[in-house]
Parts: sequence; C-alpha cells; structure tokens
Amino acid sequence: MPVLRKTKYVGEITWMGAVPAGDDLSAMQRDALDLGFHGISGERHEGAVRASCVRVKNLYPQGTEIRNVRQLTILSEEELALIAADMGLERIDPARLGATLVLRGIPDFTFIPPNTRLQGPDGTTLTVDMENRPCVLPGREIEKDHTGYGAKFKPAAKNRRGITAWVERPGRLSLGDQLAVFVPDQRAWAP
Repeated sequence: MPVLRKTKYVGEITWMGAVPAGDDLSAMQRDALDLGFHGISGERHEGAVRASCVRVKNLYPQGTEIRNVRQLTILSEEELALIAADMGLERIDPARLGATLVLRGIPDFTFIPPNTRLQGPDGTTLTVDMENRPCVLPGREIEKDHTGYGAKFKPAAKNRRGITAWVERPGRLSLGDQLAVFVPDQRAWAP
C-alpha cells in the first residue's frame, strides 16, 4: 500500500509569480514557472539551503544554515477572498503577499498536512512544508496599494495564509494546470 494516498482534490493554478532576489516581497506575475531542485532560478527563496529565521528560533540560532523547505509560497484563492473580506477590501493582489502559486479547489488549504504532495500534469511535484503563519511584511506591501489597511492583514490572515513548499521533482508549471493532492497515509499523531 502506498504511503501517499491520492485524494479526490485537485487545485487549479489561478495565479503564479516569482519574487526577484532582494529585499522586496512583491512577486512578478508569470504565466509559467520552471522549477528545479533549488526552486526558481533568480528568485528570493531559491536554493537547497537557507539561513534559519525566527520561525525555527527554538531549534537554531538565527542565520544557521539549514535545508530550504520554504522555496515556494502557495495560497488558496478561496482563503484570499476571505482575508480580503475581513480586511474590508474587494481583493488582495497575491503579488503583494510574495506568492508563488494561488490554487483554487482545495478546501481548508492552509491545513493540508505537512509532507502532502502537489503533483502537476508533467510530474512536477511540490512537497508541503507547513502552514505559512501570517507576519507583518505582507501588510507593509498591502499598505502600498491600500493606505490604512496593511495592519489588518495579519489578524485577517490567521489560519488562511497558505503553506510553504519545496520542489521534490523538477519540471514546469503553467497557469491553469491542475495539481493533484496526495496526503500521507497515516493516522494523526496522538502521544
């Protein structure tokens, strides 16, 4: 029996982008992305390794070299709509959130289990790291378009910020591609 179980869920790519290397969080919209084991060439989050950040400060001193499992930021179109509504906005531009992909059709997306695989039509496969908890940085980007709304992002995005992922099998993804969802076939941890 396989340890990864194919589900009935499929996510359609409705938006894609890449964040250029540098300090800016905003992504540049794309119609297709070529993904290698390092992520996306020239992208802010590319690389097999990265410096540890505050998200793992209880494990390592900040700046420690660790495996890069945060190569991609993937969001749910449905959850983005809920964030925007809670903020009092009609829409949030995924580019301002540093998004790599926005998917439609996977319910409760932010909480799909770590190690879930998202597989594209050519076999390109992304492995889910974990929930991407909201922080203040996207709020600063939103503020550039919507004065007075940036501070509303973090509370509105709680439990809706999507996930981070890394490339398990390289390939090309294009706008409109369908990603099949494979979840680990195991019971929930119950110590």
